[in-house]
Order: sequence, then structure tokens, then C-alpha cells
Amino acid sequence: MERRLAAIVCADVAGYSRMMGADEAGTHAAFKAHRSAVYPVILNHGGRIVKNTGDGFLLEFPSIVGAIESAIAMQALMAERNSQLPADRVMQFRLGVHMGDVMADEDEVFGDDVNIAVRLETIAVPGGVAVSAKAYSEAGKHLSATFVDTGFHRLKNIAEPIHVWTWKPAGSDESRELKDTSNLPAQYRTAIVGVLPFANLSDSADEYFSDGLTEDLIHALSLQSFYRVLSRNSTFSFKGKSLSARLIAREIDATYLIQGSVRRSGNKIRVTAELTAAETGEQLWTGRYDRDIGDLFAMQDEITTNLSAALAPEIYRAEASAPARSSTTDLTAWDRFLKGLSHYYQPTKTDYEASIDLFREAIALDPALSIARAYLATILTQGVHFGWIKSTGELWSEALSLAESSVRLDPRSSFAFSILSYVNAMEGNYEAARDAGSKAIELNPYDMGARGVLGISHLVVGEHRQAIELFSAAVQRGNSDPRYQWAALNAFSHYLLRQYDASLSWAREALYLNPNHLQVLAVRAAALAQLGRTEEAAKAVEVLLTSFPGLTVERHLRNFRWKVAADTAHYREGLLKAGVPPHQSTIVDFASKRTANS
Repeated sequence: MERRLAAIVCADVAGYSRMMGADEAGTHAAFKAHRSAVYPVILNHGGRIVKNTGDGFLLEFPSIVGAIESAIAMQALMAERNSQLPADRVMQFRLGVHMGDVMADEDEVFGDDVNIAVRLETIAVPGGVAVSAKAYSEAGKHLSATFVDTGFHRLKNIAEPIHVWTWKPAGSDESRELKDTSNLPAQYRTAIVGVLPFANLSDSADEYFSDGLTEDLIHALSLQSFYRVLSRNSTFSFKGKSLSARLIAREIDATYLIQGSVRRSGNKIRVTAELTAAETGEQLWTGRYDRDIGDLFAMQDEITTNLSAALAPEIYRAEASAPARSSTTDLTAWDRFLKGLSHYYQPTKTDYEASIDLFREAIALDPALSIARAYLATILTQGVHFGWIKSTGELWSEALSLAESSVRLDPRSSFAFSILSYVNAMEGNYEAARDAGSKAIELNPYDMGARGVLGISHLVVGEHRQAIELFSAAVQRGNSDPRYQWAALNAFSHYLLRQYDASLSWAREALYLNPNHLQVLAVRAAALAQLGRTEEAAKAVEVLLTSFPGLTVERHLRNFRWKVAADTAHYREGLLKAGVPPHQSTIVDFASKRTANS
């Protein structure tokens, strides 16, 4: 069993049992949503989740400064999220922070110092942080937040009293009681989405809000190129009628139905929504949003953005797994595209190769199929980054040509402009990348993927903090679409800011999904080397070169066209420190050394 020095953060929810007693399902759903929102904050500070508990979680950090800064950042984010909630739905974390020697067994950590962190969270006020004096003395001079010395405390099952410092947000009160625009031809948009009028569960005077929210959601979803959204006239005719969803779907020929409700109480509002497959009645997604009304239009726009960001990827996934809808025995261009998409959602090298072939077949059958061109450009460039496809000038020229033609064929597709932005960024066309990314957001302000892609335009010109902000926002919206590799991108931005622990956290996240991601394996090795973790860096290089035996630093860097020379030099330095062969001749030396030592 390994022993190591670590910083431990323990979190729980104040008043969780009371909240569960009042609304078990709602409390559990809200906690999961909050936990997902703070996850990028944890990774950005180099941490990892050791385990989740019913009402909290345990975190490990390599740096005590990173642990405390992460704790304060999490509480700031939670305060922002709670400000939008009704008083009875406010959920506040209490966080305890300690450092010491821990025992590690696989992914778990144990020991007295872990137990102290667990007990410290009981001292923290709701929304606050309690830090042991041992941890505070190590980190205090590096912290901008103000902590208060609260003296010694006796903690349950801890033999000696623990000296504790605490932080609480300004204004907190410890005694407070927690109370159809797509150009894609119609025959290809075979998925038809119907948004039924959201039911108003309040007074008739609030009918305008539920109707307005429905109309906004119809508009937001119609900005997607992938499917057809029925107009207001098609669905509002069913308002107030007691008909089954399946019957309504057959009446309007809808593939998917979106239904919801709005309930208002004073200056609080609750919106629920669900996505169902019309024919089977299967519930594909459900969500709930509790907000203070405040600026009514701003709140309505925020809920619309959240709904659209959550619903659109779920429809893509459902369509990718749907059987072919062609009425003939021969697969159409659209059927081939959808079959290719089903392979794309199974990210293995074999599936990637199958999806490339099917996307090419779809384009050959219909050269005007814009979305197939956009996906083919995406998968070709991702294949290079994963190390599954050889990077050549011809490949990048083809990807750029595909992206440009996708935009010409469907000039109102935010996805087409997003992939054009991405390829231009990778090719070093910085202004073109920024322009295309901005156009994608202009076309669809609700597309969180487009906002994240704009972050790549910041990354390649050295604006890494702006890039991280956009990447993390996309993660917090729950955007897990495989078109977007937020974890890998965050790993690079943090590395280039010399935030190596955070880079490793994001790299670990990316490698969960793709353990042989070439670029992530490389940046992980570089970050370990920059931290002086020489043995771990050497092992990381061994894993990298076992998977990609021909890799050299110079060959690897050919795929990077960053504007700031210092960024490239910094990355090269880390790779060389880690032991990646600088050029071809050293590969032989490296291989011979391994043979001699074996």
C-alpha cells in the first residue's frame, strides 16, 4: 500500500436530511447537478474525486494551496447558483481541508489525516470552509482570501484537539436557517421534433410566460441543422386537450416530443421538461430548473439556453442509434450518414474507420449533404489528435476543404462554422478561426459546443485563461458530445499556464474516455516532468512510446501551430525533460537502451 503526502477536501450538504424528507427525488437531482457544476473547478486546481457519498464527496489534491483555492472557488460558484434558486431549494456545501500522510490503495485514500478532513467539514458554516492550522500554515502566505483563527476544536473520534481556521463568504449568517432555419434538405431531416405548449400550473395570469418559454424553445431548437422542428401552429392546437402524447405524435408526425410545465409561486418559478421518443414512449431526458424571477426576460433566456443545450445532443444520440427509416432496401445517403454517426458514438479506432467510410459513402451519394462533410472533417482531425490517423498535408487540406464546403452548402449551420473555426485554428489561420467561431455563436447563441470551440481560437494565440473559461463553461453545461474534447483542451491550456497539477487532472479525465489519446499521453508526460516527478514521467513516456513507437518531439510538434513561440518552446521543454526522443535517430538509441536493460 502506497503512502504519500496529500491535501484532502471533504464536502457535505448542510441540512441534507431535511431537504430529502421534503423532496427526495428533487434534492438528489439538484445535488447531482451541483456536483457536476463544481467538477471542472476541482480539475482546474489539480484535484480528483476520490469517492462520492450520498450527500457529499471526498477530494485529493497534490497541493494544499490548490486544495484551499479550489474549496473557495467551489463555494463562490455555489453561491452564484444558489442566488437563482427559491429559498427552500438553496443547497450549501460545508468544506473541510487538511493535509498529511495518507495511505493509498488503488483509487482510495485512508488514514487519520483523511478522518480529520472529514470531521473539519462539520465545523465549517454552510457555504464556508474550515482548514486545519497545519494546512493553513503551509498555504496562508499564498492565499488572497481572509481566514479567521477559531482556536482549538475537539473532533469526534480524533484524540487530540485540532487548531482550525475558517473562511465564510461575505454577508453570510451562521445562524441563518436554510430554507425552421436549417438549409439541410427536408428529406434528410427525418427526425421531427414537436414542442408541446408547456403547462401553466399557476394562475391564468402567468399563461404568457409558459407560452413564451415554449416559443423560445421552438426557436432555439430550430437553429440546429440536424432535425426539423414543428412550428408553433402545429403544436399549440393541442393546448389544453387531454390527449396522449403518442396520439399527438401520430397526429403531427413527430419523432420526438418535448413536454413541460411551469409553476410560479410569488417571485419563484419552477420549470420541468422531458424528451420522449414518441412511438415507444421512452423517456430520453428529463430536467428541472428552479429560479428567482428577477429580470424575467433574462431568466427566461437562461432557462431556454439550458434546455436547448441539454436537449439537442440527446436528439443526436437517439437518432444515431435509430434504425434506418428508408422505405427502400438500398440505404440512402442519409441512412449511411446515420449509420456512420452510430459508429462515431463508439469511439474506438475500428469504429472511427467505419464511420469515415460511411461518411464518405454518404457524400459520394449526395455531394450536397453538408452535415456529412462537417462530421468527416471533425473525425479526420480528431483521428490525428488521437494518433489513429497519420497527419499529412493532404489530410489537413481535405479537412479544410470539407469544412469550407459544409459552410457553403449550409450557411446557417453553427456546427459547420464551428468545424471551420476548429480546422483553421489547427492550421494556424488565427483570424479566420476567430471569425468562424464568432459566426457560429451568432447563428446559434444556444450552442454551447460553438462557444467551447471559440475557446480553441484563444488557446492557439496564447489567451489561455479565456480558453479555460470557455472550455469549462461547456463542461458545466453537461456537453459530453464526442465532437468536443474539452478535457484534452483544458489539459493543454493549464499546462501552458504552468498549472501542471490541473493539467494532469484534465489529462486523467480525458484518458478515462480514450486511454490511448496520443496528445493527452504526451502532455501528461510533459506536465509530470515539469513537476519534477521524474520516475512517473519516465513511465508515462514508456506508455506513450509503446503505443506510438515512432513518435519524436519534432514529429509531434508538427501538428501544433501556436502563435506564441514561447508556448511551443515550453511544451517542447516538457517533452524533452520527460524523455521523449527529440528526433528519429534517438529512437534507435532509446530502443537499444531498453533492450540492453531488459
